[in-house]
Amino acid sequence: MGLLLSLPLAGGLTTVATSCVAGLAFFCTSTAASMFFKSCNCNSSIATRVGFAIIFLLNSILAWVMKTDLAIRQIEKWSFDYIKMDCAGEKCYGVLAVHRICFALALFHLILSSALVGIKDTRDKRSAIQNGWWGPKVLIWFILVGLSFVIPNGFFMFWGNYVALIGATIFILLGLVLLVDFAHSWSETCLENWENSSSNFWQWVLIGSTAIMYAFTITLTGLLYAYFAGSGCTLNQFFISFNLALCIVITLLSVHPTIQESNPRSGLAQSAMVAAYCTYLVVSALSNHVHETRQCNPLRDGKKTQKAVLILGGVFTFLAIAYSTTRAATQSRALVGKNKKGKIQLDEDDVGHSELGVVNTQPSRTESPRYQAILAAVEAGAIPASALNEVEDEDEEEVIGEMRDDERTGTRYNYSWFHLIFSIGAMYVAMLLTDWNIVSKRPISGPVDPDFDVYIGRSEVAMWMRVVSGWICMILYMWSLLAPVLLPDRFGD
Repeated sequence: MGLLLSLPLAGGLTTVATSCVAGLAFFCTSTAASMFFKSCNCNSSIATRVGFAIIFLLNSILAWVMKTDLAIRQIEKWSFDYIKMDCAGEKCYGVLAVHRICFALALFHLILSSALVGIKDTRDKRSAIQNGWWGPKVLIWFILVGLSFVIPNGFFMFWGNYVALIGATIFILLGLVLLVDFAHSWSETCLENWENSSSNFWQWVLIGSTAIMYAFTITLTGLLYAYFAGSGCTLNQFFISFNLALCIVITLLSVHPTIQESNPRSGLAQSAMVAAYCTYLVVSALSNHVHETRQCNPLRDGKKTQKAVLILGGVFTFLAIAYSTTRAATQSRALVGKNKKGKIQLDEDDVGHSELGVVNTQPSRTESPRYQAILAAVEAGAIPASALNEVEDEDEEEVIGEMRDDERTGTRYNYSWFHLIFSIGAMYVAMLLTDWNIVSKRPISGPVDPDFDVYIGRSEVAMWMRVVSGWICMILYMWSLLAPVLLPDRFGD
């Protein structure tokens, strides 16, 4: 991690920095990256998405490490005290450092998003930026991370309080659309597998997952009433009760005869998933909200509990975010509708006969002009016979490369949209790791302390954003149930 911060700063050539540069030089080359992704023996579109997910995961882990005082001290040491946060409170170091790391990744993906607008297939030369050039891309990411630490604190106060908050909210809203779509897709997949097989395995999977999610929802609701809805906690009681009422409404709607008639595949599985997620949002909002009394938030002063939750939840969150960004960027059906799909690659059976005819009439390797010229040179004694083997190996690699390129007739996903999703996903991670804290030069509440230059506090906006996001998710799901009934011509198959 040290190299990632020291490389762009061009400080002294210390022994540690030099050894790190030498150690990572191989891994920063495009050849090494290509070898790594080819070794997985998977299609280029999948390898590319996995590669960016790994970068996203590493960036999130690095941002999490930046919350420690040790990491901040190392930054000052490696920069020879050139980089100073000028903040009296150690806690603000971590918040601003997290925003710097995530800002670098967000900017990295915004640059790629702008550069890849309008690409339809891999025959566009710009597609090499997406599917190749891993060495330069990783190097640019390193440089952006390093440069983020020389930007003044004032910029990241604005970024964290407004830009990252708005981006995180947009990411959550997109996630809600995908959640509703995934809830329907999960139920349909289980039903189709059950109908197409003689086993009852998928039936029990569907029933079991539904029961677990409803049990999860009921348990969380009970804990909320027990620990967060005490006397005087009126707002908490409203949030918990209103969410419970909405869960009951969507459950009844999902099994209503009229809904079932228009959409026979709707049922309790989808409503259970939505109810569980929205209840989790209420838990997240209330547990991170600062109340005047401990009775309304028993986790307010439980630092050991908060650290344990952060460690366990952090590992899960990093993996979930990496998955959801990839999922969101490729689910054009959920985000733009059935009749507005982007250009998708055709299956081999759907390719036009004219194109197949051209492929079938291609000369073999031994009949190609290049092979014949090299063969003539070998017979004349100008070059060794091993040159023919090298030509055959190159041809085989080219054929394998074309077989793995699954986007020659159309991209599997929108490259520009893919990076835009990752960009706002980085903003969401920043807000998540900073507990949705806001940074200002004046205290959020209470008197001004002359010993502090920057103040960290909780925002009512962040709490309401999560609560309202749950309500929006409920509304989206209810609309997905009612739309086929209210507008049968538009939503009919």
